[in-house]
Amino acid sequence: MSQMKHIDSIPSHQGKFKMEKSPYHRQRPYSSLVKLTLWSFVFIGLIFMLFFRSSSSSSSQVSSNLSRRSFRTSSYGGPVWEKRVKASAKIRSRNGFSVLVTGAAGFVGTHVSAALKRRGDGVLGLDNFNDYYDPSLKRARQALLERTGVYIVEGDINDVTLLKKLFDVVAFTHVMHLAAQAGVRFPFRRGTEQTSRLVCMQPLRRLVRKLHILITIYMDFHLPGLRFFTVYGPWGRPDMAYFFFTQDILRGKSIPIFEASNHGTVARDFTYIDDIVKGCLAALDTAEKSTGSGGKKSGPAQLRVYNLGNTSPVPVSDLVSILERLLKVTAKRLVMKLPRNGDVQFTHANISLAQRELGYRPTTDLQTGLKKFVRWYLSYYGNGKKSAQ
Repeated sequence: MSQMKHIDSIPSHQGKFKMEKSPYHRQRPYSSLVKLTLWSFVFIGLIFMLFFRSSSSSSSQVSSNLSRRSFRTSSYGGPVWEKRVKASAKIRSRNGFSVLVTGAAGFVGTHVSAALKRRGDGVLGLDNFNDYYDPSLKRARQALLERTGVYIVEGDINDVTLLKKLFDVVAFTHVMHLAAQAGVRFPFRRGTEQTSRLVCMQPLRRLVRKLHILITIYMDFHLPGLRFFTVYGPWGRPDMAYFFFTQDILRGKSIPIFEASNHGTVARDFTYIDDIVKGCLAALDTAEKSTGSGGKKSGPAQLRVYNLGNTSPVPVSDLVSILERLLKVTAKRLVMKLPRNGDVQFTHANISLAQRELGYRPTTDLQTGLKKFVRWYLSYYGNGKKSAQ
């Protein structure tokens, strides 16, 4: 009978069979609630982890930026820094100048700084050591100048705080501004920034007032301009033809020889660095004082532009022939059409104004100048084994 008890629990009439739920099924809602709570805590934990991680990284980035900024600031001040600046800019000759040379680690800037220092002027350099070409070459020039007593401050000419600091520490008599993006090809590779519109978007009176203010400001300063013609020589720029021609000839690479349309000759007014330096110093020596405080009290400032060249254009093919003789290596010439990227068929400096007002007289011919350059190149780069970037 005991075996038949389970049959009695089955209803005799037709209907749904209702089974009793097991303990396992009774625990399922509780288990789902636990899982939901657990996953909620995990999700919230991940949010907190991401938040604190991003905030810590941003704070570390801010702190690193502050540390870099404080490093730059500390390098621009303090008694040791000011002592170096003053010592470099100290005048050591009678009636000498105290000159701030921008771009002092550049090709022309290095030679001008050294020449000023040799004659007893106080010289302080300023350069940002950008990577337009091999920065190690600029550092080598810096070391060369430091041996002569010229200190180069590493900074940007757009840093107004730095410039104010320099002029507070030293009462410069002149500024030789040679910091520039040299080369005619660079602007054609970079995008251009539009600075004016054909359609006037503002009242003309406001525009004229701005121009009048600019004219008034610049008319008060003596700002002579110097136009250089294809400067070459020791410690030159690696992006110049004579420089990379020398490198490629030694490496056995082909060198491009450009020709104009109808097989026209391409020539350049090659000017040796020493002649350029003489022109720079002459412009400095003949500069009149600016108007305003410390200068003339009335009248416009002296504004001049001088061409500094050699006045003897030489075909580029002749340049290669001279390098072949000096290097004792035959060049692999690759004749190409002159590209339309800013290059011109020939350059020829009219130096009549510089001759008349500066006494400028170039004295170094291309053969002599290239001989000095090749001697330096082989000494510095070791017969072309080192790379000139």
